[in-house]
Amino acid sequence: MIRRMTTVLAALLWLLAGIVQAGDTVKIGVLAKNGPAKALKRWKPTGEYLTARLEGKTVEIVPLGFEKVFPAIEGNEVDFFLVNSSMFVTAKVKYGAEAILTMINSRQGKALKSFGGVIFTTAYNDAINSLADIKGKTFMAVKKSSFGGWQMAYKELLAQGIDPFRDFAGVEFGGKHDNVVFAVQNETVAAGTVRTDTLERLAASGAISMEEFKILGKKSYDTFPFVCSTDLYPEWPLAKTKQTDSTLAAQVAAALKSMGQDDKAAKAAKIIGWTEPLDYSGVEDLQKSLGVGAYSK
Repeated sequence: MIRRMTTVLAALLWLLAGIVQAGDTVKIGVLAKNGPAKALKRWKPTGEYLTARLEGKTVEIVPLGFEKVFPAIEGNEVDFFLVNSSMFVTAKVKYGAEAILTMINSRQGKALKSFGGVIFTTAYNDAINSLADIKGKTFMAVKKSSFGGWQMAYKELLAQGIDPFRDFAGVEFGGKHDNVVFAVQNETVAAGTVRTDTLERLAASGAISMEEFKILGKKSYDTFPFVCSTDLYPEWPLAKTKQTDSTLAAQVAAALKSMGQDDKAAKAAKIIGWTEPLDYSGVEDLQKSLGVGAYSK
């Protein structure tokens, strides 16, 4: 009898230890737009940074494909998540998520809190010189859920009286930003759209030359260094799920706001740091106008 009670007690202690251990792990889901390996390389140092600053907590970075983000949030599989601004708004409206910070990107030596989309064709395509010229031609974007790689351009095209699904010969989705650039470069499609800084990044790596491309519907902003065809919207937010404790969220936010741009984690993530959450109402307005995300028709 005593042996049986001892066995049961040991089992209970083991179970409780597992629960405590699970409670000590903080999971941050990250949209892995270029695959899990690249997401971990970029954001694992941030997890290590937080682990060193949150007493008694181990922070785990969880790469999530586009299709995995909302199930992970709805199923309480993550405590925090870092996704594009449109996906955040969907999570906010549908699942009660709350932004706790906005990422400050580091690009060409500038601290950027906003980004846009760029619409382009090859420099050698004499038949396309404006957005209207894409009518009757093929077009490629990243994914329907990609904010900078589709939704921004979609809104801009509609504002110009152009319905891509009615006026273009076809709309394809390449899955990744780089795929879209190379498809346009190789003239697999006539034109395409990606998030701002994609063309410059590929040019810096030697994969393309900026002179190979023609920017359509070009817009200029005084403090924004990249070619752009759309309005600008706030950068990706770090958000907490509805169930995540507010005290823990405040601790995470405070730790990340103290991150310097020379910190290992900031350099790996290619960011300047973090700031108070920006206003994402413009992103929600875009969703409403397009009938996408939380406002899908």
